[in-house]
Amino acid sequence: MAYEPPKQSFAGQIFDVITLLVLTIGALYIPLYLGLAGAAKVPDPIPDPTWEALGQNATEQQQWAALGITDPAAANDIITARFDYSFSWASLIVMAVLVIGYFVMVVRLSDREYREVIEERFGTERH
Repeated sequence: MAYEPPKQSFAGQIFDVITLLVLTIGALYIPLYLGLAGAAKVPDPIPDPTWEALGQNATEQQQWAALGITDPAAANDIITARFDYSFSWASLIVMAVLVIGYFVMVVRLSDREYREVIEERFGTERH
């Protein structure tokens, strides 16, 4: 007797696809909306900047000019911006709990579904 897996309705398939799309898009955009994606850049402008004070040589000045920025004051914030690498133990702990919780849930659900498939395919008979 050939095994026939249970059939899923068309509506169930559409629901699964929409759910996966919402979860995927949510996973990509929620960190952006919450301001958690990437490190913040904090400018530390130099008063009365010159190209030399900003550490820009003649070639770099030409590249700034090609971008339409010929005044060192206009490039001051861009050049002096540095990434903020501050660290939060609370954020690390929350992230660790979420990741570990997710993996525990995946393992438990996968184990349950695996056992259901084995039981459906081979029955409850033990060897």
